Amino acid sequence: MAKNAFGKTRPVTAPYAIYRAGEMVWHVCKTYQTTANEGIYSRWFVWAKSPMTYGDFEGGDIYADEVRRYGTLVAADPEWAAAYAFPGWTLPTPAEYLATA
Repeated sequence: MAKNAFGKTRPVTAPYAIYRAGEMVWHVCKTYQTTANEGIYSRWFVWAKSPMTYGDFEGGDIYADEVRRYGTLVAADPEWAAAYAFPGWTLPTPAEYLATA
């Protein structure tokens, strides 16, 4: 059985990946299953920010499919990009993205 490379919870300031949809932002800080075992009901622990959260982050679980369906991957660790991004994509790391935001 493969080890989940994204199974350790990270802080909101150092997520594995950042997805964005308009003003909605998700910082992915943990996955509960390996990439190979993920399905439609797989969950990710995220910190989300939107106008409805008054500009603050709120943490909780969300279906991974919802983030991937509605959000655009804008920053990711190299390991995350290799697992979830299209081959050949060049993405900034979350630290680089947050430094320019």
